[in-house]
Amino acid sequence: MAVSEENVSKILSVLSHPLRRRILLYLNEKIECSFTDFATAFSVDTGKLSFHLRSLEAFVEQTSTGKYRLSTSGQNAIILIKDLESWAMQTETATRSFIHPLSNWKKRVSAYLIDFALAVTLFLALPNILYPFTTEMLLLNVNLIFFLVLFWIYLTLLEGFSGQSIGKLVVGIKVVRIDGKTISYDEAAVRNFGKVFLLPIDLVIGWRLRDERYIRYFDKFAGTTVLDFKPQRSQPPPNAAEQNSTNTNPNNAT
Repeated sequence: MAVSEENVSKILSVLSHPLRRRILLYLNEKIECSFTDFATAFSVDTGKLSFHLRSLEAFVEQTSTGKYRLSTSGQNAIILIKDLESWAMQTETATRSFIHPLSNWKKRVSAYLIDFALAVTLFLALPNILYPFTTEMLLLNVNLIFFLVLFWIYLTLLEGFSGQSIGKLVVGIKVVRIDGKTISYDEAAVRNFGKVFLLPIDLVIGWRLRDERYIRYFDKFAGTTVLDFKPQRSQPPPNAAEQNSTNTNPNNAT
């Protein structure tokens, strides 16, 4: 069945106004609203509100009590609006220029090795103290599980608190959300789950993304990236005195 381009254009035209989208999203949240509810929520005059509600007649319907609710088309419009908002956010973050440059993989590996060495020092010996009389194989299994869980908790707590583990602090890099805001503990837990438990898979899929913001897939999954707060300094240009000396040196005259 052929799609009517005219109808598509009409739908996009109706949804192009931000107030109409807000009305639909508000209805989706409240289920049913009266005309007064809309006027109070959006602080608009009755004439303007009546115009926009008439424009939305294909997406809303009135109940027997005179309140408004979403029609089936309105429920479909909510899906479209949320998809558009998500695409708009992705476009914004993709074109966002951070104050600090993205960290390169060498610094991220260095930070990881520092954290790993620190975690081995702090955590790996502890099961040997707790289980001194177990068999060697059981001890190895307990140590491995115990170590990985503690390593994950260590990274999650520090990055969730400040965006930096000890390794990242030493190297001078920091985890942020792709919108530049501070990451939460939940986001830190997600990104570090891949690092601790699924690192080979995490790296391979991250490499296939071909996105410089995400060296690892779980960074994309969590919506995080790593910035370099100590970028390498470029070679400083010669100072003005040296330049003037060079320019005025008679031996340089042609």
